[in-house]
Amino acid sequence: MNFIFIFIYIFIIFFISIIYKRFNPNNKEALRKIIHIGIGPLIPLAKFLDVDQTSALCFTGIVSLLTFINYQSKLFPTIEDVDRKSYGTLFYCLSLFILIYLYWNKDPTSLFAGFFIMTFGDGFAGLIGKNFQSKSWFFFNQKKSLFGTMTMFITSLIVIFGLSYFQKYSLNINIFFIAFISTVIEQFSIFGLDNFFVPISAAFFFNYFITGL
Repeated sequence: MNFIFIFIYIFIIFFISIIYKRFNPNNKEALRKIIHIGIGPLIPLAKFLDVDQTSALCFTGIVSLLTFINYQSKLFPTIEDVDRKSYGTLFYCLSLFILIYLYWNKDPTSLFAGFFIMTFGDGFAGLIGKNFQSKSWFFFNQKKSLFGTMTMFITSLIVIFGLSYFQKYSLNINIFFIAFISTVIEQFSIFGLDNFFVPISAAFFFNYFITGL
């Protein structure tokens, strides 16, 4: 029964993306980011619905497999319809699978930290960087912008501060360190690798420096 709500939520996100594509067919990056950001609340929703770790792993594993198949068959081109070669969505799913395995029961707040920084930090950074002019540079042939990078750092900081404050963890300089490291790693976005390393590293450092679990 719990998965019905999850499927409904996912359906709503994809429905919104389809409507957006109809009216903005040329803005491929924004379309992809709608899905990227929209999936963010999925993990806390699953925890709220008391989905167990095994079910969460199976679900994420199936989604990862379907994502891989989609790379080969392009059944749903909307997901990967970008102007560069990227395996970001697959890395996105794989990183989530690892985080669920490591932290679902042991330290869900660290899981949230890594996942939120990826979904919201990287997601909003992509939107801001693409739609607002600012100083830019190329890193491993990937274009990065000042506004996008600043958005990544500020959003990461808000995520870490918010989770720490809500869970009543101590607020210290490590909050800035985790946000900074996440922002630096996000620069390495060749082939979408940032979608794997950003959430893993953010969750690890949050667990090590903040929760200590």
